[in-house]
Amino acid sequence: MPRVAEFDTQLRNAGRSLVMRRKLNTNLKTVLGFCQRKGLVAQNVAYGFKVKADRRAEKAKLREGQDYPSRAEVRTLLAGVGEDWRAMFVMLVFTGMRASEVRGLPWGNVDLDAGIIYVRQRADAWGTIGRPKSKAGNRDIPLAPIVVNTLRQWRAACPASSLDLVFPTGAGSAESHSNILSRKWVPLQIRCGLGVDTGRKSEDGQPIFKGRFGIHKLRHVAASLFIQHLGWTPKRLQEVTGHSSIAITFDLYGHLFEDREGDRDAMAKLEAAVVAA
Repeated sequence: MPRVAEFDTQLRNAGRSLVMRRKLNTNLKTVLGFCQRKGLVAQNVAYGFKVKADRRAEKAKLREGQDYPSRAEVRTLLAGVGEDWRAMFVMLVFTGMRASEVRGLPWGNVDLDAGIIYVRQRADAWGTIGRPKSKAGNRDIPLAPIVVNTLRQWRAACPASSLDLVFPTGAGSAESHSNILSRKWVPLQIRCGLGVDTGRKSEDGQPIFKGRFGIHKLRHVAASLFIQHLGWTPKRLQEVTGHSSIAITFDLYGHLFEDREGDRDAMAKLEAAVVAA
């Protein structure tokens, strides 16, 4: 069980949600239960482990530049990304799609003339195509001009795929999540000065770096842009991001809907009323 607890801690430190951590723990219990019945392991060490919420982390407000890339950092990443991944990065930043949804997206669900993406499927961590995470995952996403233009350019260079994928591997299958991270997302952050020293060294004695942000954090970038620059309501944000409930939307982004300018004006009036009295 200590190793299971350590695994859960690693997931939490990597920014994985409580829902994702519980789902992975359930899957681990299922796998180990199967192995136990086959006599491959003595006991199911995950059976008695419960994934608990980190109350302080769950209630903490997401902060730009700390919990997800700032506007300046996004501009740096956009300038540093290679042409082979620019289209995927632009989509992640400006659509709020999950990485799994982008990896499993077929061209047939992209209407560049109308400027809409129809999310109807996703690719799991190993590239297997399936349905979205929940019923709310089936949604239509409006596209910013930069996404439309970038996808038009990418389509001409996109490798052929029997699955008609927008971002296939050279063999035409869906990219695995681990390959996206290790070959593209982490190196991009390191090149752009967003790497973090892990404290470990390679065989030749060089320090090993990791990315400062998980790729899922780009959903927060998109959500904050939708709120602060488009003025979307919580319900509209829920619909486009594919949250299964409005409570999730408020838990994550409720503080971004605050009318801080209005609060300042109200407090100034309050001060004036007291001073005048």
